[in-house]
Amino acid sequence: MTQHVRDIMTSRLVTVEPQASVTAVAQKMRDEDIGAVLIIEGDELRGLVSDRDLVVRALAEGDDPKQTTVASACSSEVITVTPDENLDHAVELMREHSIRRLPVVEEGHPVGIISLGDLAIERDEESALGDISAANPNQ
Repeated sequence: MTQHVRDIMTSRLVTVEPQASVTAVAQKMRDEDIGAVLIIEGDELRGLVSDRDLVVRALAEGDDPKQTTVASACSSEVITVTPDENLDHAVELMREHSIRRLPVVEEGHPVGIISLGDLAIERDEESALGDISAANPNQ
């Protein structure tokens, strides 16, 4: 039986506007216990920023995180899938582009996100990555 992206995607989205500060986004990630936030303008997807992006593209450069906008730290060229795409295609895209998170969009509007952890739990929850991804977060 073919699985589709919608079968395992997370539909609870955490979003910010491009003008949000790196500090505000980092706090949102902490509060929501997530590693990536979608950047939207109106209801259109404009980018994705991960915790690693914040460190490598903003903090490591010495930028003031309260003054630096997330737009300068986010991945603006975002690879996406639709909810009805075959899950194997999503895996191929993640491999091909070396990405850990893949936004799910319908007509340009974000409706979900699929992560490497979601795939690990779905495909082999007994694997080390599946086990770690399913565990309660560190506090």
